Amino acid sequence: MGKYVLRRLAGAIPLVLGIATIIFFLVNLAPGDPTLLLISPGVTSDVIEQMRVNFGLDQPIHIRYVRWLGAMLTGDFGYSFVYSRPVVDLLMDALPNTLILSACALVVAFGVGIVLGTIQAVRQYSLLDSSLSVVLLFFYSMPSFWLALMLILTMSLYARNVWDLPIWFPASGMTSTDHDFMSAGARMADRARHLVLPTLSLSLVLTAGIARYMRGSMLEVVRQDFVRTAHAKGLPERVVVFKHALRNALIPIITLVGLYLPYLFSGTVFIEYVFAWPGMGRTIVDAINARDYPVIMAGTFFFASMVVVANLVADVLYAVVDPRIRYE
Repeated sequence: MGKYVLRRLAGAIPLVLGIATIIFFLVNLAPGDPTLLLISPGVTSDVIEQMRVNFGLDQPIHIRYVRWLGAMLTGDFGYSFVYSRPVVDLLMDALPNTLILSACALVVAFGVGIVLGTIQAVRQYSLLDSSLSVVLLFFYSMPSFWLALMLILTMSLYARNVWDLPIWFPASGMTSTDHDFMSAGARMADRARHLVLPTLSLSLVLTAGIARYMRGSMLEVVRQDFVRTAHAKGLPERVVVFKHALRNALIPIITLVGLYLPYLFSGTVFIEYVFAWPGMGRTIVDAINARDYPVIMAGTFFFASMVVVANLVADVLYAVVDPRIRYE
């Protein structure tokens, strides 16, 4: 297993560098100049040119690429044009918030999706199965950003102005304005309340897909001989389903971890912006609007790296779930 992981990591290096290279040229060849967003009326052309020199934008693009690549390989992602701070510091401030949101959405999506898919398989063709299928298809067809807006309308705007209800789940930010003056328990509860709506926006669409996959996988497993043998031995239905069938049905579901993690990372870009969540997605969107080249390129590199690691984790989980799988 260790050799396989090392081989995968070695093969991922050219992939990540290739993605970063494409983003570099797309960003730097796009029309416009980031210095134009930083100047004020009355600034002379000499000042603008000096700003370009300070940012290194006066150099040909191939020279800028070689310098950027060399610095990146040493862990130096440069300074933000807008904030005049090291890019790594900006991203490290935002990365934990994105990981918290993505992890919560992943746990909710897979936890609820596996349970619902198992229930549907056990109660196949029942009213409950049909009802859940309709509801899951409804959420599966929703774009996550549209769902986020609907949650804000119902849980925040309508709750206060139409239904005269208190706002249990805030629709903006990561903490309340008086967060620093709360007790430790109240601060944790405040964070959790702010986390609910963004997590639902990301996880509901994933939950619907996971439940459908789980239902199909479970139906295939319960028809196999070892499950019929377990029934013939007189084992309780709960033991047959959760001890024998569920473990084998989870093997195809593990592939969804590697497939859905990239969706989560890309989905956080929109969700964080809608909910003003201070994560990497919002940081990258703000950098794109400000043409902050170093932040855009470093953020893309981090996202690409996390996607590669996510796919590697999915492959390793195969062997954890099914001991018959070996990579040596």
